[in-house]
Amino acid sequence: MSARTQTIWTFVITSVALFMVTLDNLVVTMALPSIRLDLGASIEDLEWTVNAYTLSFAVLLLTGAALGDRFGRRRLFAIGLGIFTLASAAAALAPNVETLIAARAVQGLGGAVVSAVALSLLLLLFQEQGERTKAMGFFGFVMAGGGSIGVLLGGVLTDALSWHWIFLVNIPVGIGVFALCLPLLPADREHEGSRGPVDVAGAVTITAALILAVYAIVNGNGNGWLSAETLGLLGLAVVLFGVFLTIESRVAAPLVPLGLFRNRNLSVANGVGVLWSAGMFAWFFFAAQYLGLVLGYDPLHVGLAFLPANIIMGAFSLGFSARIVMRFGTRLPIGVGMALVSLGLLLFARAPVNGSFWLDVLPGMVILGVGVGMAMNPVLIAAMSDVEPSESGLASGIVNTGFMMGGALGLAVLASLAAWRTGSLGSATDPVALNGGYHLAFVVGAVFAGLASALAVVLLRDRALQPHGSTEPAYE
Repeated sequence: MSARTQTIWTFVITSVALFMVTLDNLVVTMALPSIRLDLGASIEDLEWTVNAYTLSFAVLLLTGAALGDRFGRRRLFAIGLGIFTLASAAAALAPNVETLIAARAVQGLGGAVVSAVALSLLLLLFQEQGERTKAMGFFGFVMAGGGSIGVLLGGVLTDALSWHWIFLVNIPVGIGVFALCLPLLPADREHEGSRGPVDVAGAVTITAALILAVYAIVNGNGNGWLSAETLGLLGLAVVLFGVFLTIESRVAAPLVPLGLFRNRNLSVANGVGVLWSAGMFAWFFFAAQYLGLVLGYDPLHVGLAFLPANIIMGAFSLGFSARIVMRFGTRLPIGVGMALVSLGLLLFARAPVNGSFWLDVLPGMVILGVGVGMAMNPVLIAAMSDVEPSESGLASGIVNTGFMMGGALGLAVLASLAAWRTGSLGSATDPVALNGGYHLAFVVGAVFAGLASALAVVLLRDRALQPHGSTEPAYE
Protein backbone atom coordinates (compact mmCIF):
# COMPACT_ATOMS: atom_id res chain seq x y z
CA MET A 1 0.00 0.00 0.00
CA SER A 2 1.39 3.41 -0.96
CA ALA A 3 1.90 6.10 1.65
CA ARG A 4 -0.76 8.30 0.04
CA THR A 5 -3.33 5.47 -0.01
CA GLN A 6 -2.63 4.70 3.63
CA THR A 7 -2.98 8.40 4.49
CA ILE A 8 -6.39 8.50 2.79
CA TRP A 9 -7.58 5.38 4.57
CA THR A 10 -6.29 6.63 7.91
CA PHE A 11 -8.12 9.90 7.40
CA VAL A 12 -11.37 8.11 6.48
CA ILE A 13 -11.21 5.58 9.35
CA THR A 14 -10.37 8.15 12.01
CA SER A 15 -13.03 10.55 10.72
CA VAL A 16 -15.74 7.88 10.86
CA ALA A 17 -14.66 6.89 14.38
CA LEU A 18 -14.63 10.51 15.55
CA PHE A 19 -18.03 11.02 13.97
CA MET A 20 -19.48 8.06 15.87
CA VAL A 21 -17.95 9.12 19.20
CA THR A 22 -19.17 12.71 18.78
CA LEU A 23 -22.61 11.53 17.70
CA ASP A 24 -22.99 9.53 20.89
CA ASN A 25 -22.22 12.52 23.07
CA LEU A 26 -25.31 14.32 21.78
CA VAL A 27 -27.64 11.60 20.48
CA VAL A 28 -28.79 10.82 24.01
CA THR A 29 -30.08 14.35 24.66
CA MET A 30 -32.98 13.86 22.25
CA ALA A 31 -33.99 10.65 24.03
CA LEU A 32 -33.88 11.98 27.60
CA PRO A 33 -37.64 12.60 27.93
CA SER A 34 -38.32 9.03 26.70
CA ILE A 35 -35.67 7.56 29.00
CA ARG A 36 -37.22 9.49 31.87
CA LEU A 37 -40.61 7.90 31.23
CA ASP A 38 -39.42 4.40 30.35
CA LEU A 39 -36.93 3.89 33.19
CA GLY A 40 -38.55 6.16 35.76
CA ALA A 41 -35.46 8.37 35.81
CA SER A 42 -35.25 11.56 37.84
CA ILE A 43 -33.72 14.79 36.53
CA GLU A 44 -30.55 13.89 38.48
CA ASP A 45 -30.46 10.50 36.71
CA LEU A 46 -30.74 12.26 33.35
CA GLU A 47 -27.83 14.53 34.27
CA TRP A 48 -25.71 11.49 35.10
CA THR A 49 -26.73 9.81 31.85
CA VAL A 50 -25.02 12.72 30.10
CA ASN A 51 -22.24 13.39 32.61
CA ALA A 52 -21.14 9.77 33.06
CA TYR A 53 -20.01 9.89 29.43
CA THR A 54 -18.46 13.34 29.53
CA LEU A 55 -16.58 12.83 32.80
CA SER A 56 -14.95 9.54 31.84
CA PHE A 57 -14.27 10.91 28.36
CA ALA A 58 -12.61 14.03 29.77
CA VAL A 59 -10.24 12.24 32.12
CA LEU A 60 -9.28 9.42 29.75
CA LEU A 61 -8.72 11.73 26.78
CA LEU A 62 -5.20 12.65 27.91
CA THR A 63 -4.47 9.18 29.25
CA GLY A 64 -5.52 7.73 25.90
CA ALA A 65 -3.05 9.94 24.05
CA ALA A 66 -0.25 8.95 26.43
CA LEU A 67 -1.05 5.25 26.13
CA GLY A 68 -1.12 5.55 22.35
CA ASP A 69 2.35 7.09 22.37
CA ARG A 70 3.68 4.30 24.57
CA PHE A 71 1.92 1.17 23.32
CA GLY A 72 1.05 1.95 19.71
CA ARG A 73 -1.73 4.06 18.28
CA ARG A 74 -3.27 1.37 16.11
CA ARG A 75 -3.49 -1.06 19.01
CA LEU A 76 -5.05 1.48 21.36
CA PHE A 77 -7.43 2.68 18.66
CA ALA A 78 -8.74 -0.86 18.16
CA ILE A 79 -9.06 -1.47 21.92
CA GLY A 80 -10.90 1.79 22.47
CA LEU A 81 -13.23 1.06 19.56
CA GLY A 82 -13.99 -2.40 20.95
CA ILE A 83 -14.77 -0.99 24.41
CA PHE A 84 -17.02 1.70 22.94
CA THR A 85 -18.95 -0.80 20.80
CA LEU A 86 -19.50 -3.30 23.62
CA ALA A 87 -20.58 -0.52 25.99
CA SER A 88 -23.06 0.68 23.36
CA ALA A 89 -24.64 -2.77 23.36
CA ALA A 90 -24.83 -2.71 27.18
CA ALA A 91 -26.49 0.73 27.11
CA ALA A 92 -29.02 -0.42 24.52
CA LEU A 93 -30.01 -3.40 26.68
CA ALA A 94 -29.98 -1.53 30.02
CA PRO A 95 -32.96 -2.66 32.15
CA ASN A 96 -32.67 0.28 34.56
CA VAL A 97 -31.16 3.72 34.75
CA GLU A 98 -28.25 2.60 36.96
CA THR A 99 -27.08 0.14 34.31
CA LEU A 100 -27.50 2.79 31.62
CA ILE A 101 -25.34 5.27 33.55
CA ALA A 102 -22.62 2.64 34.11
CA ALA A 103 -22.64 1.72 30.41
CA ARG A 104 -22.40 5.38 29.45
CA ALA A 105 -19.33 5.75 31.67
CA VAL A 106 -17.64 2.81 29.93
CA GLN A 107 -18.64 4.28 26.56
CA GLY A 108 -16.81 7.44 27.58
CA LEU A 109 -13.66 5.46 28.34
CA GLY A 110 -13.64 3.85 24.92
CA GLY A 111 -14.63 7.06 23.15
CA ALA A 112 -11.82 8.99 24.83
CA VAL A 113 -9.19 6.51 23.66
CA VAL A 114 -10.59 6.53 20.12
CA SER A 115 -10.75 10.32 19.99
CA ALA A 116 -7.28 10.87 21.46
CA VAL A 117 -5.56 8.41 19.14
CA ALA A 118 -7.51 9.57 16.08
CA LEU A 119 -6.56 13.20 16.71
CA SER A 120 -2.94 12.22 17.27
CA LEU A 121 -2.90 10.37 13.94
CA LEU A 122 -4.42 13.35 12.12
CA LEU A 123 -1.80 15.70 13.58
CA LEU A 124 0.96 13.34 12.45
CA LEU A 125 -0.50 13.16 8.95
CA PHE A 126 -0.63 16.94 8.49
CA GLN A 127 2.52 18.74 9.64
CA GLU A 128 2.47 21.87 7.46
CA GLN A 129 0.52 24.75 9.04
CA GLY A 130 -1.86 25.42 6.16
CA GLU A 131 -2.71 21.73 5.73
CA ARG A 132 -3.13 21.33 9.48
CA THR A 133 -5.56 24.26 9.56
CA LYS A 134 -7.64 22.63 6.83
CA ALA A 135 -7.45 19.25 8.58
CA MET A 136 -8.61 20.79 11.84
CA GLY A 137 -11.42 22.42 9.88
CA PHE A 138 -12.52 19.01 8.65
CA PHE A 139 -12.12 17.68 12.19
CA GLY A 140 -14.49 20.43 13.33
CA PHE A 141 -16.86 19.52 10.50
CA VAL A 142 -16.86 15.89 11.66
CA MET A 143 -17.65 17.03 15.21
CA ALA A 144 -20.42 19.35 14.00
CA GLY A 145 -21.68 16.64 11.65
CA GLY A 146 -21.75 14.20 14.53
CA GLY A 147 -23.80 16.72 16.46
CA SER A 148 -26.15 17.30 13.54
CA ILE A 149 -26.77 13.65 12.83
CA GLY A 150 -26.77 12.81 16.54
CA VAL A 151 -29.49 15.30 17.33
CA LEU A 152 -31.59 14.32 14.31
CA LEU A 153 -30.92 10.57 14.56
CA GLY A 154 -31.74 10.59 18.25
CA GLY A 155 -35.11 12.11 17.48
CA VAL A 156 -35.86 9.85 14.50
CA LEU A 157 -34.88 6.58 16.20
CA THR A 158 -36.60 7.41 19.48
CA ASP A 159 -39.77 8.47 17.71
CA ALA A 160 -39.91 5.62 15.18
CA LEU A 161 -38.54 2.77 17.32
CA SER A 162 -37.33 3.41 20.88
CA TRP A 163 -34.47 5.09 22.73
CA HIS A 164 -32.59 1.76 22.79
CA TRP A 165 -31.82 2.17 19.09
CA ILE A 166 -29.71 5.29 19.62
CA PHE A 167 -27.08 2.92 21.03
CA LEU A 168 -27.74 -0.10 18.81
CA VAL A 169 -26.74 1.84 15.67
CA ASN A 170 -23.18 2.08 17.01
CA ILE A 171 -22.70 -1.68 16.87
CA PRO A 172 -22.50 -2.29 13.07
CA VAL A 173 -20.47 0.91 12.56
CA GLY A 174 -18.07 -0.03 15.35
CA ILE A 175 -17.60 -3.55 13.98
CA GLY A 176 -16.97 -2.22 10.47
CA VAL A 177 -14.39 0.36 11.57
CA PHE A 178 -12.71 -2.23 13.81
CA ALA A 179 -12.37 -4.62 10.87
CA LEU A 180 -10.75 -1.90 8.74
CA CYS A 181 -8.43 -0.34 11.30
CA LEU A 182 -6.19 -3.36 11.90
CA PRO A 183 -5.09 -3.88 8.27
CA LEU A 184 -5.20 -0.24 7.13
CA LEU A 185 -3.93 2.00 9.94
CA PRO A 186 -0.16 2.52 10.21
CA ALA A 187 1.46 0.01 12.57
CA ASP A 188 3.38 2.72 14.48
CA ARG A 189 6.04 0.16 15.35
CA GLU A 190 8.41 2.68 16.85
CA HIS A 191 6.01 3.06 19.78
CA GLU A 192 4.64 -0.44 20.15
CA GLY A 193 6.16 -2.38 22.99
CA SER A 194 7.33 0.73 24.82
CA ARG A 195 6.50 0.45 28.50
CA GLY A 196 7.10 3.94 29.78
CA PRO A 197 5.43 5.11 32.99
CA VAL A 198 1.74 5.98 32.97
CA ASP A 199 0.46 8.58 35.41
CA VAL A 200 -2.11 6.38 37.13
CA ALA A 201 -2.10 8.44 40.34
CA GLY A 202 -2.85 11.62 38.41
CA ALA A 203 -5.70 9.98 36.49
CA VAL A 204 -7.25 8.55 39.66
CA THR A 205 -7.09 11.79 41.67
CA ILE A 206 -8.50 14.06 38.96
CA THR A 207 -11.27 11.52 38.22
CA ALA A 208 -12.23 11.32 41.89
CA ALA A 209 -12.14 15.12 42.25
CA LEU A 210 -14.45 15.66 39.29
CA ILE A 211 -16.92 12.94 40.28
CA LEU A 212 -17.16 14.25 43.85
CA ALA A 213 -17.63 17.84 42.64
CA VAL A 214 -20.34 16.90 40.14
CA TYR A 215 -22.08 14.62 42.65
CA ALA A 216 -22.13 17.36 45.28
CA ILE A 217 -23.53 19.93 42.83
CA VAL A 218 -26.14 17.60 41.33
CA ASN A 219 -27.43 16.71 44.81
CA GLY A 220 -27.02 20.20 46.29
CA ASN A 221 -30.70 21.07 46.06
CA GLY A 222 -31.84 17.90 47.81
CA ASN A 223 -29.14 17.81 50.49
CA GLY A 224 -28.92 21.56 51.02
CA TRP A 225 -26.13 23.75 49.69
CA LEU A 226 -24.77 24.45 53.16
CA SER A 227 -25.23 20.91 54.46
CA ALA A 228 -22.28 18.98 55.86
CA GLU A 229 -22.48 16.47 53.01
CA THR A 230 -22.42 19.05 50.22
CA LEU A 231 -19.67 21.19 51.73
CA GLY A 232 -17.68 18.12 52.74
CA LEU A 233 -17.78 16.63 49.25
CA LEU A 234 -16.85 19.94 47.63
CA GLY A 235 -14.01 20.39 50.13
CA LEU A 236 -12.73 16.88 49.44
CA ALA A 237 -12.89 17.55 45.69
CA VAL A 238 -10.75 20.68 46.17
CA VAL A 239 -8.25 18.71 48.27
CA LEU A 240 -8.01 15.97 45.64
CA PHE A 241 -7.51 18.56 42.91
CA GLY A 242 -4.64 20.00 44.96
CA VAL A 243 -3.18 16.50 45.29
CA PHE A 244 -3.50 16.11 41.52
CA LEU A 245 -1.56 19.32 40.91
CA THR A 246 1.13 18.18 43.35
CA ILE A 247 1.43 14.82 41.58
CA GLU A 248 1.63 16.46 38.17
CA SER A 249 4.45 18.74 39.34
CA ARG A 250 6.56 15.83 40.59
CA VAL A 251 6.06 12.74 38.41
CA ALA A 252 8.41 12.03 35.50
CA ALA A 253 5.64 11.59 32.93
CA PRO A 254 2.65 13.68 34.11
CA LEU A 255 -0.82 13.29 32.70
CA VAL A 256 -0.90 17.08 32.25
CA PRO A 257 2.54 18.73 32.07
CA LEU A 258 1.88 21.90 34.06
CA GLY A 259 4.71 23.72 32.31
CA LEU A 260 2.58 23.82 29.15
CA PHE A 261 0.29 26.32 30.86
CA ARG A 262 3.06 28.91 30.80
CA ASN A 263 1.99 29.21 27.17
CA ARG A 264 -0.53 32.02 27.29
CA ASN A 265 -2.52 31.00 24.22
CA LEU A 266 -2.94 27.44 25.47
CA SER A 267 -4.09 28.64 28.89
CA VAL A 268 -6.51 31.18 27.43
CA ALA A 269 -7.89 28.71 24.87
CA ASN A 270 -8.41 26.18 27.65
CA GLY A 271 -10.28 28.74 29.75
CA VAL A 272 -12.41 29.68 26.75
CA GLY A 273 -13.17 26.01 26.12
CA VAL A 274 -14.27 25.38 29.71
CA LEU A 275 -16.62 28.39 29.77
CA TRP A 276 -17.92 27.79 26.28
CA SER A 277 -18.76 24.13 26.83
CA ALA A 278 -20.68 25.02 29.99
CA GLY A 279 -22.89 27.26 27.85
CA MET A 280 -23.08 24.71 25.04
CA PHE A 281 -24.28 21.92 27.30
CA ALA A 282 -26.91 24.34 28.61
CA TRP A 283 -28.09 24.81 25.05
CA PHE A 284 -28.39 21.16 24.05
CA PHE A 285 -29.69 19.84 27.38
CA PHE A 286 -32.19 22.55 28.24
CA ALA A 287 -33.35 23.39 24.72
CA ALA A 288 -34.23 19.73 24.19
CA GLN A 289 -36.13 19.75 27.51
CA TYR A 290 -37.92 23.00 26.58
CA LEU A 291 -38.98 21.68 23.20
CA GLY A 292 -40.11 18.31 24.53
CA LEU A 293 -41.58 19.07 27.95
CA VAL A 294 -42.83 22.65 27.51
CA LEU A 295 -43.76 22.92 23.83
CA GLY A 296 -44.76 19.25 23.61
CA TYR A 297 -42.62 18.33 20.57
CA ASP A 298 -42.13 14.62 19.88
CA PRO A 299 -38.50 13.38 19.64
CA LEU A 300 -38.44 13.65 15.84
CA HIS A 301 -39.44 17.31 15.86
CA VAL A 302 -37.01 18.07 18.68
CA GLY A 303 -34.22 16.70 16.49
CA LEU A 304 -35.43 18.64 13.46
CA ALA A 305 -35.52 21.86 15.50
CA PHE A 306 -31.77 21.55 16.13
CA LEU A 307 -30.95 20.78 12.51
CA PRO A 308 -30.54 24.37 11.20
CA ALA A 309 -27.93 25.18 13.85
CA ASN A 310 -25.97 22.01 13.21
CA ILE A 311 -25.99 22.46 9.43
CA ILE A 312 -24.61 25.97 9.89
CA MET A 313 -21.92 24.69 12.26
CA GLY A 314 -20.93 22.02 9.76
CA ALA A 315 -20.72 24.53 6.90
CA PHE A 316 -18.49 26.86 8.93
CA SER A 317 -16.23 24.05 10.05
CA LEU A 318 -15.80 22.58 6.58
CA GLY A 319 -15.08 25.76 4.66
CA PHE A 320 -15.68 29.16 6.19
CA SER A 321 -13.80 28.70 9.45
CA ALA A 322 -10.40 27.97 7.90
CA ARG A 323 -10.71 31.00 5.60
CA ILE A 324 -11.67 33.26 8.50
CA VAL A 325 -8.65 32.09 10.53
CA MET A 326 -6.30 32.55 7.58
CA ARG A 327 -7.61 36.09 7.11
CA PHE A 328 -8.21 37.35 10.65
CA GLY A 329 -6.31 35.04 12.99
CA THR A 330 -8.01 33.41 15.96
CA ARG A 331 -8.89 36.18 18.42
CA LEU A 332 -11.60 37.91 16.37
CA PRO A 333 -13.60 34.81 15.35
CA ILE A 334 -13.47 33.43 18.91
CA GLY A 335 -14.56 36.74 20.43
CA VAL A 336 -17.37 37.34 17.93
CA GLY A 337 -18.43 33.68 17.91
CA MET A 338 -18.70 33.48 21.69
CA ALA A 339 -20.63 36.76 21.78
CA LEU A 340 -23.11 35.27 19.30
CA VAL A 341 -23.42 32.14 21.44
CA SER A 342 -24.26 34.37 24.40
CA LEU A 343 -26.88 36.22 22.33
CA GLY A 344 -28.44 32.97 21.12
CA LEU A 345 -28.77 31.66 24.68
CA LEU A 346 -30.36 34.93 25.79
CA LEU A 347 -32.95 34.55 23.02
CA PHE A 348 -33.85 31.15 24.44
CA ALA A 349 -34.07 32.72 27.91
CA ARG A 350 -37.09 34.73 26.73
CA ALA A 351 -38.89 31.85 24.95
CA PRO A 352 -42.45 31.60 26.39
CA VAL A 353 -44.46 28.54 27.39
CA ASN A 354 -46.58 28.80 24.25
CA GLY A 355 -43.63 29.67 22.06
CA SER A 356 -43.54 29.56 18.27
CA PHE A 357 -40.79 27.70 16.42
CA TRP A 358 -40.34 30.49 13.87
CA LEU A 359 -40.25 33.35 16.39
CA ASP A 360 -38.87 31.79 19.58
CA VAL A 361 -36.73 28.81 18.53
CA LEU A 362 -35.31 29.25 15.02
CA PRO A 363 -33.64 32.68 15.55
CA GLY A 364 -31.70 31.41 18.56
CA MET A 365 -30.74 28.20 16.75
CA VAL A 366 -29.39 30.11 13.75
CA ILE A 367 -27.37 32.56 15.86
CA LEU A 368 -25.95 29.74 17.99
CA GLY A 369 -25.01 27.78 14.87
CA VAL A 370 -23.10 30.75 13.43
CA GLY A 371 -21.39 31.48 16.75
CA VAL A 372 -20.26 27.93 17.40
CA GLY A 373 -19.23 27.37 13.79
CA MET A 374 -17.16 30.55 13.81
CA ALA A 375 -15.35 29.83 17.09
CA MET A 376 -14.91 26.05 17.33
CA ASN A 377 -11.84 25.54 15.14
CA PRO A 378 -10.07 28.79 16.12
CA VAL A 379 -10.09 27.66 19.77
CA LEU A 380 -8.25 24.47 18.86
CA ILE A 381 -5.87 26.30 16.53
CA ALA A 382 -5.12 28.98 19.14
CA ALA A 383 -4.28 26.29 21.68
CA MET A 384 -1.67 24.80 19.36
CA SER A 385 -0.36 28.03 17.83
CA ASP A 386 2.68 28.48 20.08
CA VAL A 387 3.49 24.96 21.24
CA GLU A 388 6.19 22.79 19.74
CA PRO A 389 5.00 20.41 17.01
CA SER A 390 5.85 17.45 19.23
CA GLU A 391 3.41 18.79 21.85
CA SER A 392 0.57 19.79 19.52
CA GLY A 393 -1.37 16.59 20.12
CA LEU A 394 -1.11 17.04 23.88
CA ALA A 395 -2.14 20.70 23.63
CA SER A 396 -5.21 19.81 21.59
CA GLY A 397 -5.99 17.03 24.04
CA ILE A 398 -5.82 19.45 26.97
CA VAL A 399 -8.31 21.81 25.34
CA ASN A 400 -10.67 18.97 24.41
CA THR A 401 -10.41 17.73 28.00
CA GLY A 402 -11.29 21.24 29.16
CA PHE A 403 -14.33 21.15 26.88
CA MET A 404 -15.59 17.93 28.44
CA MET A 405 -14.80 18.90 32.04
CA GLY A 406 -16.40 22.31 31.60
CA GLY A 407 -19.46 20.67 30.07
CA ALA A 408 -19.85 18.18 32.92
CA LEU A 409 -19.39 20.74 35.69
CA GLY A 410 -21.38 23.40 33.85
CA LEU A 411 -24.31 21.07 33.27
CA ALA A 412 -24.31 20.08 36.95
CA VAL A 413 -24.35 23.73 38.03
CA LEU A 414 -26.99 24.84 35.52
CA ALA A 415 -29.26 21.85 36.12
CA SER A 416 -29.13 22.48 39.86
CA LEU A 417 -29.98 26.15 39.34
CA ALA A 418 -32.82 25.21 36.99
CA ALA A 419 -34.21 22.69 39.48
CA TRP A 420 -34.03 25.25 42.30
CA ARG A 421 -35.82 27.87 40.21
CA THR A 422 -38.49 25.40 39.10
CA GLY A 423 -39.09 24.36 42.70
CA SER A 424 -39.47 27.96 43.78
CA LEU A 425 -42.10 28.56 41.07
CA GLY A 426 -44.10 25.35 41.41
CA SER A 427 -43.56 21.70 40.54
CA ALA A 428 -41.66 19.82 37.85
CA THR A 429 -44.99 18.92 36.23
CA ASP A 430 -45.92 22.58 35.69
CA PRO A 431 -44.73 23.87 32.28
CA VAL A 432 -44.55 27.45 33.59
CA ALA A 433 -42.30 26.41 36.49
CA LEU A 434 -40.17 24.22 34.22
CA ASN A 435 -39.74 27.05 31.76
CA GLY A 436 -38.72 29.42 34.53
CA GLY A 437 -35.96 27.01 35.51
CA TYR A 438 -34.80 26.69 31.92
CA HIS A 439 -34.74 30.49 31.55
CA LEU A 440 -32.33 30.80 34.48
CA ALA A 441 -30.08 28.10 33.04
CA PHE A 442 -29.98 29.87 29.65
CA VAL A 443 -29.12 33.20 31.27
CA VAL A 444 -26.24 31.74 33.29
CA GLY A 445 -25.06 29.85 30.20
CA ALA A 446 -25.09 33.15 28.30
CA VAL A 447 -22.91 34.67 31.03
CA PHE A 448 -20.43 31.80 30.63
CA ALA A 449 -20.26 32.36 26.86
CA GLY A 450 -19.89 36.13 27.34
CA LEU A 451 -16.98 35.58 29.72
CA ALA A 452 -15.38 33.29 27.13
CA SER A 453 -15.68 36.04 24.52
CA ALA A 454 -14.12 38.64 26.82
CA LEU A 455 -11.32 36.28 27.82
CA ALA A 456 -10.39 35.65 24.19
CA VAL A 457 -10.51 39.31 23.15
CA VAL A 458 -8.52 40.61 26.12
CA LEU A 459 -5.92 37.89 26.71
CA LEU A 460 -5.43 35.87 23.54
CA ARG A 461 -2.25 36.66 21.61
CA ASP A 462 -3.41 36.55 18.03
CA ARG A 463 -1.57 34.64 15.40
CA ALA A 464 -2.57 35.53 11.87
CA LEU A 465 -1.86 32.50 9.70
CA GLN A 466 -0.26 33.26 6.38
CA PRO A 467 -2.42 32.71 3.32
CA HIS A 468 0.13 30.87 1.22
CA GLY A 469 1.24 28.25 3.67
CA SER A 470 3.99 30.22 5.37
CA THR A 471 4.59 29.01 8.90
CA GLU A 472 6.04 32.29 10.11
CA PRO A 473 3.78 33.73 12.80
CA ALA A 474 2.47 37.25 12.60
CA TYR A 475 1.61 38.45 16.09
CA GLU A 476 -0.43 41.46 16.93
